[in-house]
Amino acid sequence: QVQLVESGGGLVQAGGSLRLSCVVSGSIFSRNAMGWYRQAPGKERDSVAGITSGGSANYASSVRGRFTISRDNAKNTVYLQMNSLKPEDTAVYYCAEFAYTIPTGTPRYWGQGTQVTVSS
Repeated sequence: QVQLVESGGGLVQAGGSLRLSCVVSGSIFSRNAMGWYRQAPGKERDSVAGITSGGSANYASSVRGRFTISRDNAKNTVYLQMNSLKPEDTAVYYCAEFAYTIPTGTPRYWGQGTQVTVSS
């Protein structure tokens, strides 16, 4: 059974930083692309960043230059470093695992989400 467990969310002031972590168990983590998504109240869930099994990353235009996705295959963990946070970054952030080596299509597995709140 595949499980994704996020941590690291919380309340931060605008301009601050947070680092989210997602530990994956039950899958061959190193073979699969990973992604971070977010969902704000009343809005759809959107992709924030994705990373291939080889470590190549892509970002939504709204976070490019402020957020960094990375992975540690030895720890079965994917990270999202979030800097220069803005109130509009407030959302529930979800970790996701893809069935492929690149983050394309719909993820196969999801975490339970972690709340990030940025105060102005």
